[in-house]
Amino acid sequence: MYSERSCSDFIHDEFGRLLLITLSSSRIPPQGKPTQFPKIIRMFTGLIQALGAVREAIPTGEGRDLLIEAAITAELSLGESVAVNGCCLTVVAHDAATCRFQAGPETLRRTNLGDLRIDDPVNLERSLRVGDRLGGHIVQGHVDGVGRVERLLSDGDWVLFWFSCPPELAAQMVGKGSVAVDGVSLTLVDVEESRFSVALIPHTLAHTTLGIKRPGDPVNLETDLLAKYVQKCLSQR
Repeated sequence: MYSERSCSDFIHDEFGRLLLITLSSSRIPPQGKPTQFPKIIRMFTGLIQALGAVREAIPTGEGRDLLIEAAITAELSLGESVAVNGCCLTVVAHDAATCRFQAGPETLRRTNLGDLRIDDPVNLERSLRVGDRLGGHIVQGHVDGVGRVERLLSDGDWVLFWFSCPPELAAQMVGKGSVAVDGVSLTLVDVEESRFSVALIPHTLAHTTLGIKRPGDPVNLETDLLAKYVQKCLSQR
């Protein structure tokens, strides 16, 4: 059972631990002998760095190989983590124009990557490094589930999107909080039992896949990390 104080301490300690492990994953070498951590966690911030295009989608047993063409591929390293539509994947091969990822059965069950077809656009973001700005919010690249575009309401150049989602994910959302939709960090406007809304500015519509989404289209959802810790803490009080 957690008291109000111990609940606050728990969230603070867990969040701090996560940030420390994240910073340890930087490619900037520390002075002296490197600190050894039991696990490296790659993190993102939900600011899309490039739009890619699917060039191959090859079934591999219960998994799938994805070949993606994008302007940032020449900068990538083998083994680097990249968020593809908000899902953290590992670069297994790349050249100056394309990069290849492998998506396993669990990834395909929990995300919309199994729905991708040739020439489909995808949102891409490289993992954070020490010194990078947290321009959006902390995103792990661990997709919690799939939602669907429910309704679009245009207001000039802006568009209000309503997404349906599983109730257990809506329970981790709050108005003015954060959510990652296909890897894009967005601010929640309204949250209901099994749906939520976000307002998209013209830049987001033009530079991410959200600008071409239509009612019924699936989207990857990742709720805010802090909300998960709060929910866990409160459930044990």
